[in-house]
Amino acid sequence: MATLDGFPASFYGEPGVLGMLANGISAFLVLLQNFNTARTGVSAEGVENILAGVHLILIGGVCQLIAGLLSFRKYDHLSGTAFIGYAALWGSYGATRIFLGASQPITTNLTMSHDLMSNTTPLTTLTTNLSLSAELWNSTSQSPDWLSLLLIPQSAIAGLVPYILLSFLLAFCSATVNVIMPFVFGAITLTLLFEAVAVGVSSAWPLVVSGILELLILLFAVYGSAALLVKGLAQRYVLKGFGTPLFNVLLLGTNSPAASAQSLGQEKKKNTKYAEPQALFFFCDTVSPFIMLFYSFGYGTSFSLGAVWVSIISAAQLLSSYYAHLRQDGYLVTKAGLHATYWLTKAWEEFVLSAVIVSEPEREVATGRQAMVGDWFFVAVALLLLVVSLSNDTLEVTHNALFLLLSVSTVPQIPLQGYYVFFGVSCSLFTSVSLYGTFCRLINSIAEKSLIPVGPQPISSDRLHSFLSCFRSPWKLQGALPSSSAASSPTNQIPDALFYLTNGVAALSALHAASSSQSMSFLRLSVPWVLVSGAVVQGFVSRLQVRGGQRFGSVIPSFYLSVWATWTWYRFAGPLLQISPVGSYGFTAGAIAFLVINAFLMLIVAMLAVFSVICLYGTLASLVNCTFRQSVMPMGPPLVKDVNQQQKSSAALPCPVADSRLTSGLLKISRLLDDGGVCGIPTDTVYALAASCKNPQAIENIYNIKDRPAEKPICICISSVEQLVAAKPPFSSLLWEFMRNVYPGGISCIVSKGDWLLRLGVGPAYDRVGTNDSIMIRVPDHTVTGHLCDITGPLAITSANPSGEPDSTHHDMVISRLGHKIQGVLCDGDSNEIVASTVVNCLKIDEGTISIVREGCVPAVKVRQIFERVKTSML
Repeated sequence: MATLDGFPASFYGEPGVLGMLANGISAFLVLLQNFNTARTGVSAEGVENILAGVHLILIGGVCQLIAGLLSFRKYDHLSGTAFIGYAALWGSYGATRIFLGASQPITTNLTMSHDLMSNTTPLTTLTTNLSLSAELWNSTSQSPDWLSLLLIPQSAIAGLVPYILLSFLLAFCSATVNVIMPFVFGAITLTLLFEAVAVGVSSAWPLVVSGILELLILLFAVYGSAALLVKGLAQRYVLKGFGTPLFNVLLLGTNSPAASAQSLGQEKKKNTKYAEPQALFFFCDTVSPFIMLFYSFGYGTSFSLGAVWVSIISAAQLLSSYYAHLRQDGYLVTKAGLHATYWLTKAWEEFVLSAVIVSEPEREVATGRQAMVGDWFFVAVALLLLVVSLSNDTLEVTHNALFLLLSVSTVPQIPLQGYYVFFGVSCSLFTSVSLYGTFCRLINSIAEKSLIPVGPQPISSDRLHSFLSCFRSPWKLQGALPSSSAASSPTNQIPDALFYLTNGVAALSALHAASSSQSMSFLRLSVPWVLVSGAVVQGFVSRLQVRGGQRFGSVIPSFYLSVWATWTWYRFAGPLLQISPVGSYGFTAGAIAFLVINAFLMLIVAMLAVFSVICLYGTLASLVNCTFRQSVMPMGPPLVKDVNQQQKSSAALPCPVADSRLTSGLLKISRLLDDGGVCGIPTDTVYALAASCKNPQAIENIYNIKDRPAEKPICICISSVEQLVAAKPPFSSLLWEFMRNVYPGGISCIVSKGDWLLRLGVGPAYDRVGTNDSIMIRVPDHTVTGHLCDITGPLAITSANPSGEPDSTHHDMVISRLGHKIQGVLCDGDSNEIVASTVVNCLKIDEGTISIVREGCVPAVKVRQIFERVKTSML
């Protein structure tokens, strides 16, 4: 039995309250420290900084992360991207505070009076202390490994600059949604700017200005939270600031022919279950390369804190991959997972180079680095991703081309003299395109059309499909992925490309280590390459496989996770722990097993090489098949057939079923409806139970089938507004214009009953649908439902679920729950939504008001925006 995919948007309240309060309280914490430092001239020290960092991570990071996750489920593109982005910012800033506090015990060994510190900022004081600490460290011949942890200001400024740029973009984009958020995000932008200025200015004034701005953030956040909280309680806007944008997003551009569906790559089904995560993906792809850019050009000698900043933003990038999986976007799942793996691996590799093996001989480090080959798998996958994206827009192709350049620039065989220059230039280009991509994707997602140009597609989808189809084998392949099989549906195959990708990187990274004995530098450098891709991201793939409902769930990726984690521990980390086989008898069995494995080293090398090639092909095939939702590239037939599945499929179904893609299927269901039957049918939201208005008894049967209370009315479904116009109902011009703006779609309108329903074809069912004086009308944006209504006439419909239970989002759910009570089901696979339509009461529309009876797939805010726009146009 299929299960509910998630909760409807209306179940989540107003996450903006939590998000803005998290921003306001976090700013208030920093405000207290800034004002205290500016007043006393003494910067925060030790435990004070550590506690501030912990509070920033918990409040600004974790709480705002929860708000961002809930915003994505409410189909709120802007809030989802902004809150998760700011969660990464506050989390990183909190980590910086903890680093500052942890360094304080070392700097307190230096004697310095408060008088000399009275005209300095905290970061300037820290820099002075660091320079003196360095002299003390060198004079006492202490280990420089700890000193590298103290070079914090350089890493912090490298992280603040991209957030300043991105925060400005968020402030601008939020002006197209409401009035409050631009002021909150704008104040955050200026605050980050002056916090960065405080690093290079030996004065207290940047801290004072920053504190004033942080006070404004708090005030705006408190008011905005109060406005959203009251709105959630009253179900309408009471306080000003929300519901009306500073300017209409449509003023930014027009939907030109160049931005049509043909120019945007392969057309996809509209999905309003979750917000679009592409803007968040580009957001993360702006921060990580910018931090690496600063480091590559010599701004800072240690990447300890930089690795933490990159790790936090990469975790946010994995969240964009997760929500792409929920939206069934296999291409973005793979791309976001690939980029997160790349940035995590490079960040911790640079950490190892700058902080762990800095004391080892330079020649040995260079030799160990040049022996690594894992980056070549990134190059190969980046090239495959570029080929697959040729049917997308120019922005996507350019972004993938620059990522290919980026992966080539980090090939370890490049001499060190030009390595970091090449890498820095590549990061500069990649950051610029990612910043533009963040703006484009966010504005276009908010407007739900292409306002900011992204360019035409270089190659049509059909041509790319034809080219890739040449890889077909003589195996018997289906033209389209079946929707009735849980194991082979597109949703369940989406994580496969990322699974092959992570295993390929880990295998190729471990390949050279298995071939011969390597230096300690090489072993240490190999740890992040195998551990990040083979264990960390593999765990993320395991989570996706569980949610996808695969037959083996997370067993296979979890097995590989264990393999690569164990490999890392014994092959690489073992020598670092200096485990002695003489003194550690508990490792005897493991040592013997390890000797047996080493006896077959040549076989292991060959297997790793073959495994890497298989993973490369698996990545390409899975990505192409998910992108086109067809078996374009062969994966081969199953080695063992599932007998239980065959028996299950051959078992008799409780009711007749029909295929929605076949005309004969529509005719079969229409005959059942005309004969007085009740059938399950797909709509543009969730599955519905339908009965013909020609048969009043069938409508009464719906109440018995669902155990539906008799006081709950049933609505009618028609194919188009034109069908309604032909009935000539006495609607006002305002109501007609509103209907033309919301139909067809996931909005149902309650209007007054009248004799026009008889002309519409309701006939004998007049007293069985709606209430005594009103009726709810649905015009689904669904081709199958529209054709069925054209054949049968108006249908009485209600959601296909037992009363009080979740809606049905797949025809299997209808069959398993109600199949023994109904006369047929029209099978159409997964529904477009997980929640029913939004119900709007239009009985008082002529008085200039509407009310939201039930918030469904279309947010209430959007409905009101449409109504206000229609009213304005009628003046």
